Amino acid sequence: MSKYSIEEFIKKTKQDDNENDYFELETPRILEVNLTDQVWAKAGSMISYNGQIKFEREGILEHGVGRMFKKALTGEGTSLMKAEGSGRLYLADQGKKITILHLDDESITVNGNDLLAFEPGIEWDIKLMKKIAGMMSGGLFNVTLKGTGRVAITSHYEPLTLLVTPYDPVITDPHATVAWSGILEPEFQTDISFKTFLGRGSGESIQMKFSGEGFVIVQPFEEIYTNGNSS
Repeated sequence: MSKYSIEEFIKKTKQDDNENDYFELETPRILEVNLTDQVWAKAGSMISYNGQIKFEREGILEHGVGRMFKKALTGEGTSLMKAEGSGRLYLADQGKKITILHLDDESITVNGNDLLAFEPGIEWDIKLMKKIAGMMSGGLFNVTLKGTGRVAITSHYEPLTLLVTPYDPVITDPHATVAWSGILEPEFQTDISFKTFLGRGSGESIQMKFSGEGFVIVQPFEEIYTNGNSS
């Protein structure tokens, strides 16, 4: 049989029926959710499913007025959908690489654009970085997740994790910052001298400074935000 035959292609790319964890990486860029109850996922990330699954956008009163008010400020980029039922659900986000993290009574803060899905038992809250809302197009929002369960995040290409220690703070470009450990609180600083080198004629270079103990995940790509969405 030719290595380029349809049969050979199917054999190499078909779903793996032996995998039945709640979250599975079907490929590095496609997440399989073996749904038995419900899951939160980025709106528009469903690419396929089978079984009895229904989808609905996050309800206005789902998490109280305060959180919805923050959501309105940050634009459609924060939109989440809830999938309920049983079956196999496949999620993806513009071909970005997917990483699954298991939180064990821990917390992590994820750039809103890089959050793909999380188990329903995990608490979450949207945070708008108000200090830089006027400096960056569309501002910058993040989702803090805490509890026990799995979270799927995305990155353009392979992510890099940088360790933060009390003696060695880490400074990152907000556009390339994917997530950080929940106990860290980034400060924002500007560097006017950098703007010439970065080719950004208007405004200063905005940087995130992480101090303390924890980690920061970055990607080799700068996402551009417009009204809360990446372009």
